Amino acid sequence: MTGLHNGRDVFEYALLRIVPRVERGEMINAGVVVYCGARRFVEARTHLDEARLLALDPTVDVAGVRAALGAVEGLCEGGARAGQAAGEDAGRRFRWLIAPRSTIVQPGPVHTGLTADPAAEVARLLELLVR
Repeated sequence: MTGLHNGRDVFEYALLRIVPRVERGEMINAGVVVYCGARRFVEARTHLDEARLLALDPTVDVAGVRAALGAVEGLCEGGARAGQAAGEDAGRRFRWLIAPRSTIVQPGPVHTGLTADPAAEVARLLELLVR
């Protein structure tokens, strides 16, 4: 229902956090996932600060973390990069990504807002909350 809020639509987003040692609970922000149902939009962008990550855990598998973040981006992108989820709609892919998990890459809480440009929100939130 575009236009109910002066041309802006409701969107949801969650941070992607890296928790290298789950038992310690320390984390860094490494990405953001944005979903806008009205526009059938879902996108993830990531930025890994390796120095910060290695400060939390010098033994962390950086290549593995990068691969996991790349998989999140691929799932949002859809198509061949989404694997088995390629046929799922944007909302189902977003819900799967934000489901709680205890792996090294964890979603944060979901927040909402209004936007006229969901792609611009991805870039804005990445800069504001991750970089």
